[in-house]
Amino acid sequence: MYIPFSQLPDDARVWVYQANRLLTTADVDHIQSSLQPALSQWAAHGQPLLASAEVVANRFVVVAVDEGHNLPSGCSIDASTHYLKNIAQQLSSGDSGPLDFFDRSAAYVGPNGDVLTLPLPTIKHAVMNGRLTPDTTVFNTLVNTKAEFKSKWQLPASQTWLNRYFSRVIG
Repeated sequence: MYIPFSQLPDDARVWVYQANRLLTTADVDHIQSSLQPALSQWAAHGQPLLASAEVVANRFVVVAVDEGHNLPSGCSIDASTHYLKNIAQQLSSGDSGPLDFFDRSAAYVGPNGDVLTLPLPTIKHAVMNGRLTPDTTVFNTLVNTKAEFKSKWQLPASQTWLNRYFSRVIG
């Protein structure tokens, strides 16, 4: 059963899917119109899941489920990844280029407020040349609950898994 994201409890489980490119308004509309019916039918072992999704910063899709209603299963979680793979495939044929919601680059807030990414092999170089600093705001795609999403979604790089790069390069 689909409900608005704002109506999910703070302990709702979340998964963050990061797009490899900026999502256009048309992309966001397509994602929302595709995910709402899919999540309305989302179930685990025949039991309906209470779920929602939001597109954030035209770069991330956050899928959430109220585990107090019914617990998602491995198969239902796999189904949600298939939803996003199918949506990406549908949107990859447009002028904006290929779309992948499983991008594992480090996403951060650039100087102009844009969402920028660094491929993992380039992080050390970005730290060395000052492009990524301990104070750079990064998107924490490892949040697990809606409460964490609300409070720990954007953090200084020094408070994330990226901190290890600062001690290696600077230290």
